[in-house]
Amino acid sequence: MTPPARVQAAIGILDSIIAAARGNGAPADRILAEWARANRYAGSGDRRAIRDLVYDGIRCCGEVPVSGRAAMLALAKARPELRDLFDGSRHAPAPIESGEPVANIDTAPRWLREELQASGLDREEQDALTGRAPLDLRVNVLKASRDTLVLPVPAEPTAAPDGLRLSGGQRVEEWPQWQAGEIEVQDTGSQLACVAARAEPGMMVVDLCAGAGGKTLALGAAMANEGRIIACDTSRMRLGRLPSRADRAGVTIAESRLLNPLQERDHFHDILGGNPAEADSADPPVAAGDGAVAGRPVSDGALMGRLGTADLVLVDAPCSGTGTWRRNPEARWRVTPAILKEHAALQARLLDLAAELVRPGGQVSYVVCSLLDIEGADQAAAFLERHPQFASAVPQLPLGRARGTGIRLTPAHDQTDGFFIANFRRT
Repeated sequence: MTPPARVQAAIGILDSIIAAARGNGAPADRILAEWARANRYAGSGDRRAIRDLVYDGIRCCGEVPVSGRAAMLALAKARPELRDLFDGSRHAPAPIESGEPVANIDTAPRWLREELQASGLDREEQDALTGRAPLDLRVNVLKASRDTLVLPVPAEPTAAPDGLRLSGGQRVEEWPQWQAGEIEVQDTGSQLACVAARAEPGMMVVDLCAGAGGKTLALGAAMANEGRIIACDTSRMRLGRLPSRADRAGVTIAESRLLNPLQERDHFHDILGGNPAEADSADPPVAAGDGAVAGRPVSDGALMGRLGTADLVLVDAPCSGTGTWRRNPEARWRVTPAILKEHAALQARLLDLAAELVRPGGQVSYVVCSLLDIEGADQAAAFLERHPQFASAVPQLPLGRARGTGIRLTPAHDQTDGFFIANFRRT
């Protein structure tokens, strides 16, 4: 493909991403993958160049642009060499006309900038949120050691005890070390969130919002496969990825539990008592491998037992994702004040559930990949006010700065994704 044709392809893909952002459709990476499958004439070099143009176009636009062309014209303001590619030749974008729409270059919508400013992030901190992220790995101590692991490319140790950082563009999933379960792709900030939880061998741990299980695997390694981890989520698709990941990583103590939204509390009675009750047979189970137990969505009243037996409950709560814009820059086009308010309400409800699950002397660890106080420091303060039986236990980490009763990691200060991390000890 010619350089002008690459620009035109990027414009078309951006149009699809903009429409998806407005309609809560597929994420940018999926749209790019679908484009590549449908346009196999594009070689690997073309695909990389087009992907870079697409993501650079997304990064430069704080507000949702009116079109992919408007986004690419904004990028051309920052990279003037692109203007010459709007030459109207075959497969190229039409020549630039005076007065046509050009997206505004910014880091985020104005209202989100104001929220970030109110949460203590200056312009430099905000601008760093849309930079390019490095590729971080976690060495799986169940199978390897950071000191002796040999990788195909050079890697630098990070502040996480088992972390490594590579240059971008590596196809890690093709490496034998990844296939053998010796490494996992995980941002250093996410690794430190697991370190902050202080999981130990023999514990009963609940990963309340496990998703595909990235933190579950890190907790299993920290526990040396001794104890029990109950990995829960309300998404069958996300949770269904955990068993195969656990098999590859050699984590044998993780159990999958699919929960029904708004009915999570009832599901934990017998789960924590150790006797999973019969599930609703109308729903197929989550696939399980050697390292996980199949889970079905459980109906109200299906589990009757006891709460308050977990040593550790990790609440890696759904959030606005402001700390992950380096990896998912179009996410800032999907956040609205109403959605932010819904996230905050869900986070509070999950924390209240976690308070019931943990035993006296146990710990609730709260993590969000957000830098907004409404989801971080303010959420932690509100939890402590609602639950006087809990006390703050500020995590001791090699990176980050204090924010309220927790620690906040930012891309500008810590070169990690953005996180708020807080621990609450039940007295």
